[in-house]
Amino acid sequence: MTAETTTPPAPAPAQASGPLFYRQPLPLQSDKHANWRLVQGTVAFAAETNAIPAVVGEFGLAAQHFPILFTGKDAAPIVAVGLARNNLFIDGDKWAEDTYAPAYVRRYPFVFMQADTEGDFLLAIDADAEQVNQGTSEEGEPLFVDGKATELVDNAMRFCGDFTREHEATRQFTAAILAQDLLVERSIDVTLNNGEQMSVNGFHVVDVEKLSKLPDDIVLAWHRNGYLALVHHHLSSLSRFNALVQRQSLKAAAKA
Repeated sequence: MTAETTTPPAPAPAQASGPLFYRQPLPLQSDKHANWRLVQGTVAFAAETNAIPAVVGEFGLAAQHFPILFTGKDAAPIVAVGLARNNLFIDGDKWAEDTYAPAYVRRYPFVFMQADTEGDFLLAIDADAEQVNQGTSEEGEPLFVDGKATELVDNAMRFCGDFTREHEATRQFTAAILAQDLLVERSIDVTLNNGEQMSVNGFHVVDVEKLSKLPDDIVLAWHRNGYLALVHHHLSSLSRFNALVQRQSLKAAAKA
């Protein structure tokens, strides 16, 4: 019987080493990237992580499939997609069928980069992404035609814009729960069907007792602005740890 301790990685959207998954994000330019194409389909880039950043707009859907947890000093929300350092929802190079794919995954390999003017952003793409064909063949959908952005790029621009706004709303939500000192650190110990024991630590959850003692004016304000619903999505999602254990057990059995 082996013991393994896993800690969900801090998923802040902008880290010193760069955002999760992104290795060489470059601002898209019609002249420099005129022949670049995007090959759709693979999510293999997300296979070696057990935690993916989440934004508040997807809490309702995500809570039906993954535990929603908080990490780091800013209480960045993540969805836990594995117990060990691998993603249990990657099936080959596809996301598992009938399971919600987080917006952070669906956005890749595109991302917004801060422009020189504060508040302005540039659409960028991870040049190192497996999906990116840098003009070496005709495989994939073009990013530019006759010097103009294609619908693919326009859709990516809208998606990244929506994600950026959701990220700001998420930051405001986590600032509010931190201000009310609602989070407590937790860890869980699980036993797989084969007897293997695992521990998951390094995450925070909302303390139900502290939540019940919130002042009435805060409860009313959070009911009206949607924060209370987000907290309940988070709390209900914690039951999904059982599903993670079952997925991990099936994976361990397949390797036996």
